[in-house]
Amino acid sequence: MLFFSILFFAGSVAFAQAQTAAGEPGVLATLAKWTPLLFHGFLFNIAISVFSMALGSLFGVVLGIFLISRRVQVERPAYWFMQIFRNAPWLVLMFFVMYLTPFQFHTPFGTIPFPDWIKATVGLALPVMANVSEIFRGGVVSLPYTQWEAAQSLGFDYLQTLRLIIVPQAVKRMLPPWMNLYAILTQSTTLASILGVTEVLTLTRNVLGAEGRTELLMPFYGYVLVWFFLYCYPIAVYTKRLERRFSVAS
Repeated sequence: MLFFSILFFAGSVAFAQAQTAAGEPGVLATLAKWTPLLFHGFLFNIAISVFSMALGSLFGVVLGIFLISRRVQVERPAYWFMQIFRNAPWLVLMFFVMYLTPFQFHTPFGTIPFPDWIKATVGLALPVMANVSEIFRGGVVSLPYTQWEAAQSLGFDYLQTLRLIIVPQAVKRMLPPWMNLYAILTQSTTLASILGVTEVLTLTRNVLGAEGRTELLMPFYGYVLVWFFLYCYPIAVYTKRLERRFSVAS
């Protein structure tokens, strides 16, 4: 896959170079000139993905605990809450957060801004929360029920059994889908460009507008594609390795 990605990028550069007018800077030189700015935007994408994953995982675990509750009054609302955010388009949720939250908060100590990138982070954290809750629920219920019975016979209550016996065993089963979700989330951070967040795709569009050369379109977007691939592909490989390792252990 890496070979084909590089081959696609090299082909787009060669094609663009052939269309470059005499006297214009070369394609590689133009890419090199804008690389620091684009890399800064790419790091911003990574930061959004990390914050969204942390926020979504935190609330996802709480929602997952509600999902495995034995009380129907708790489990049913949690189930429908999870289904709503899990099946809603990610971009719709981001628009939902963008337009229903204020741009700033007025407090007795002054005005606190609420920038677009934080709104994008919260918007992406919502579907992550729903998916993490399902990952948590699936990991817990995949363990034999005899684990619960054995813990009860030793005098553990429900929360002690969950915290000390069930969750430590279920974590290894949750880890591969959790990492897979993070890779998908990282790729989805480019949706933030639609909301005006200055991430790598927004900067690429601005750079192309500043250069005003249509032949640079494919090389620049191919350049960004290679960066995302180099970041996400090792995660996918390590996820498969964990799946094989834990499937043997289980």
